[in-house]
Amino acid sequence: MTMTEVKESVLIVERKGALAWLRLNRPKVMNCLNRALLKEILEAVAAVENDPEIRVIGIIGAGTKAFCAGADLAERKTLTQGETLDYIALIQRTMRCIETSSKVVIAAINGSAWGGGFELALAADLRVMVTGAQLKLTEARLGIIPGAGGTQRLPRLIGVGKAKELIFTARGVDAAYGEKLGLINQTVVVSADEIAAVASDAYIPQLEAAVEALAAEIALAAPLSLKQAKYAINEGIERDLIGGLAVETRAYLELVNTKDRLEGLAAFAEKRPPVFRGE
Repeated sequence: MTMTEVKESVLIVERKGALAWLRLNRPKVMNCLNRALLKEILEAVAAVENDPEIRVIGIIGAGTKAFCAGADLAERKTLTQGETLDYIALIQRTMRCIETSSKVVIAAINGSAWGGGFELALAADLRVMVTGAQLKLTEARLGIIPGAGGTQRLPRLIGVGKAKELIFTARGVDAAYGEKLGLINQTVVVSADEIAAVASDAYIPQLEAAVEALAAEIALAAPLSLKQAKYAINEGIERDLIGGLAVETRAYLELVNTKDRLEGLAAFAEKRPPVFRGE
């Protein structure tokens, strides 16, 4: 059963089985991130966090041109210096909220993801990208630097040297090169005719289907296991091996006395699919 909830039209939240879609809905301005949209994303992630039925969050942009073009420069021009600092704090908080969510977050990259749009994709756990889309950190050519985590998350994901290259040159990354770098987890091939058939304010069905299939596969895992695995990876990567192993042990111990662990063992012994409840 699908339930759709529209909030001031800038973000559409759709629950579909174990997947919650967060649909960026500003196609006329390339789904760029103004303060209203950032606040809507924060509220949506917080609401989904408390939904035991949801295992995965998918983030997708409306249309075929842009996943997200980053900051809303028209809005930024009207901000005072103090308001600009508040905006930076808001976008950083939003990215961190996505990154630390207990749910698995998939960025469904339907079009160009420049600047903050690229950083939004980096805050996700996994990235699925259509052919023809492009990732690019353009800030150095605008007299600034990535300010929503790009200088920190990109090198952790693809290595310092390649991250510096992409940031210094503002070079674009397509799906094929993104896979080679380990940046993109899955490429969805969509023909020009299929793209042309998508309305300017709609969502690419082939991309949605690929993310929904991936989400269904992830949802077979125990929700508490997903939460602790994500925590162990994210926290452990910041430490040396000994410290990372200690993080892993703490995360493992959180699961030892759970009902889902006993259910998993029972299901294995009884040769049946487990029924996990997040308990």
